[in-house]
Amino acid sequence: MATIRDVAKMSGFSVATVSRVLNKKGYVNAATEKSIVAAMSALNYTPSIAARSLAGKSSGTIALMVPDILNPFFPELARAIEDAANGYGYSVILCNSDNDLQKEMNYFDMLVSKKVDGLIVASYSLGPDQILNLKKRSIPVIAIDNHFGAHPIVSFVSDNRAGGAMATRHLLEQGCRKIAHICGPMSIVASRERCLGYEEACGTQPWFLPSLIATSDDFHVEGGTRAMAELLKRHPDIDGVFAGNDLMACGALKALYRLRRKVPEEIKLVGFDGLAMSTVVPELSTIAQPIREMGTQAMDYLIRMLNGERVEERAHVMDVTLVVKQSSQIVHTRG
Repeated sequence: MATIRDVAKMSGFSVATVSRVLNKKGYVNAATEKSIVAAMSALNYTPSIAARSLAGKSSGTIALMVPDILNPFFPELARAIEDAANGYGYSVILCNSDNDLQKEMNYFDMLVSKKVDGLIVASYSLGPDQILNLKKRSIPVIAIDNHFGAHPIVSFVSDNRAGGAMATRHLLEQGCRKIAHICGPMSIVASRERCLGYEEACGTQPWFLPSLIATSDDFHVEGGTRAMAELLKRHPDIDGVFAGNDLMACGALKALYRLRRKVPEEIKLVGFDGLAMSTVVPELSTIAQPIREMGTQAMDYLIRMLNGERVEERAHVMDVTLVVKQSSQIVHTRG
């Protein structure tokens, strides 16, 4: 069976351009449209999205559900998805759930009634049963920033455990001898995996103690500030900190400045996310997630599902990278 990629290859145009022709959304010149239609005819290609449109079931919209729009990670992700969706001729409905399962379920009912074509969901409340139920209602679903084990659900996640280990090993390489971790909510898979990465890198060190881990109730600045102050009370001699996201790292910086602890001279610090906000806090070292690639890939897979293509229903784990800046660098003193 021919796919939209086959049509794109035969016609010589991108998948996004083929999608615009199929959905009749966005500008495509007459010559381009003629070539794409000819390729579809030659391949005997009948996309499911076109069938849905003829049946009056296609709205030309997809929905993106996020748990916390105040966390800068999600606006960056939303921008990537919206850009990709526009390229395919789709509009995006943004839903903010506030980590509230009932609110998410209410959104699902509303989105189904509005006949959205597909859904990309970042949720820490939903279980696999709720997502599989949406699939039974013929709504393609992509999960992002979460995964569901062996359940047949397409998801895109960063390699959180490797990132946690990478951050901690970097601090060890920079000469740190007692490293603490500010962990996000333990109910969230990404938080647990980043914490496991930290333990993997320093759990065998003679100085390691479970009390070097402080957990925040959220991923916000205030949680990082409270956790940093708590860690310094428990262990005033710590000289390195890995924070589970960039917002908590900014909170840790705030606490350290208040307590007159010099960064990086006395305490070195690494965050996690690689947000664009690093231009506001340019000195913060971080583990950068491929946020834009994650959003683009999620939209690409959703389009493939809408067009009836088979995709691997599993978690797709994406590599992270260490970005070293002032907050974790070795300070060289002049002789």
